[in-house]
Amino acid sequence: MSLLSLLGLFACGSGYKDLGPEQFAKTIADGSIALVDVRTPEEYAAGHLHGAANVDWKASDFMDRMNAFPKGTPIAVYCRSGRRSAEAAAKLSKAGYTVINMLGGYLAWTEDNRPVTQYAVETFFTDSGKPVSITLIKHGTLALSYKGLSIHVDPVSGYGKPTDYAAEFPKADVILVTHEHGDHFDKEAIGALTKEETLLITNARCADMLGFGTVMANGDAIELPGDIRLEAVPAYNCTEGHMQFHPKGRDNGFVLTIDGLHIYIAGDTEDIPEMAELKDIDVAFLPVNQPYTMTVQQCANATKVIKPKVLIPYHFSQTDLSDLPSMLPETKVLLRDMR
Repeated sequence: MSLLSLLGLFACGSGYKDLGPEQFAKTIADGSIALVDVRTPEEYAAGHLHGAANVDWKASDFMDRMNAFPKGTPIAVYCRSGRRSAEAAAKLSKAGYTVINMLGGYLAWTEDNRPVTQYAVETFFTDSGKPVSITLIKHGTLALSYKGLSIHVDPVSGYGKPTDYAAEFPKADVILVTHEHGDHFDKEAIGALTKEETLLITNARCADMLGFGTVMANGDAIELPGDIRLEAVPAYNCTEGHMQFHPKGRDNGFVLTIDGLHIYIAGDTEDIPEMAELKDIDVAFLPVNQPYTMTVQQCANATKVIKPKVLIPYHFSQTDLSDLPSMLPETKVLLRDMR
């Protein structure tokens, strides 16, 4: 459903709009609406709709967190049965948001055998208020969704918790692969996500191993579908005794610019000097697991150089990140379970 069509639902009155699961699914399908699960974190972790961020209606900071959502961006909410989400929808509507609520909630959705997932999602917004949903799949693996466009980063089926890409995700429009290590490069996962129009972008080594792919080297930039600018940036080890893991010049990190929203996905790297050249980063994904990537202190150092609005550490295995927020009081640090 287009934004114009959605706004038409509200033409005859104010308040929020109730929709059953079928119409709700059609309405959120084009990716222009921010999807919010208002249940508890425990309920959310057990299963939720694809692309849904979690903001607990019963939490004391519910409205503080929702205030990060632009007023011009429609919001779709749901809970277990529809009661909590109706309360949340009424509150948000009074605050000036355009809101739809799913009748019957998660129970009705699953009774219709509609797809759900357990991967956490963080939602960010472009300069014009369009939502960009980032699914935190595991370790170094992410999926981004913007206006119905699907971008997968380092898809891996078997590392850590298993991921069945054929069953759990639609085909990708773009696949980005940073380098050839097995926790980032998986032919099976790439095959499961690939359709005829899929654009695969990687370094020269992975393209050689696959026999296809668009090769980007450090410093290259291209335009992706959806008017997204993609830049390949250096990613390497610089500590003596570790440089064999990720040699300088071989692997890529990526910076995506989506309607003014700048997302830096570092790949496997340490706190290298080239990070000082990164500007206006809104969201940074930085790896933390020595000897292969950074120590916690290196991650803090890199964050102070890059100055992102939000840091999401990833690729951290069993590294203890609990001190990181206190080391970066001027940065919003989101610690999420990506093991």
